[in-house]
Amino acid sequence: MTTDQRYYVGAVAVILAVTAGIAVAYAHLSATVPLHWDAHGRVNGWGPKWSLFLWGPGIMTLMVLLFWALPWLSPRQFEVDSFRTTYLYIMVVVVAMLGYIDLMVLAAGMGIMIDISRTVIGGISLLLALLGNVLGKVRRNFYIGVRTPWTIASEHVWNATHRFAAKTFFVGGLAGLACAILGTPFWLALTAILTGPLLPAVYSLVVYKQLERRGEL
Repeated sequence: MTTDQRYYVGAVAVILAVTAGIAVAYAHLSATVPLHWDAHGRVNGWGPKWSLFLWGPGIMTLMVLLFWALPWLSPRQFEVDSFRTTYLYIMVVVVAMLGYIDLMVLAAGMGIMIDISRTVIGGISLLLALLGNVLGKVRRNFYIGVRTPWTIASEHVWNATHRFAAKTFFVGGLAGLACAILGTPFWLALTAILTGPLLPAVYSLVVYKQLERRGEL
């Protein structure tokens, strides 16, 4: 089995596990289940229980297919093959995060008392931290990473920005996870999460303008 195949098998295994979980719990669910919550953890959206398959394994499958198709769609000079292992790792991490959220929604549908806001914030925060571990390996492309006009325009800016983003994603993710565990106000956890991607976007502009002034572009 090739490395690529291992990653795809891992992603499919997560999808099958979530599908099995929904199938086992299906008979114990009400005809209508909660599907959406506000920032305070209050349910503000409901749907038929069969939609759990659509919004869970369905979306996860589409995500895997998208990751499979994007390398073929990549234009020259922006191929994902230059960091393919990292690219596939990101695919598995994203699919796993979606699976985690799906299982939390399923648990809520079964009447298990869950603070859905905290669990989702915790999952997203962990995702950011895991992405931070590999962002420095992501090469210039149109699909993955901090894609601003300045990173796309300059490989130097891209590399510098992603070395910086690796730190902000990791620290922001850990801070968000700590907020979720400690039960801090929602706005504080959200701030920690947003800091990870927003700071590198600003940083990319600063680096680009510095290179522009020095005539190094």
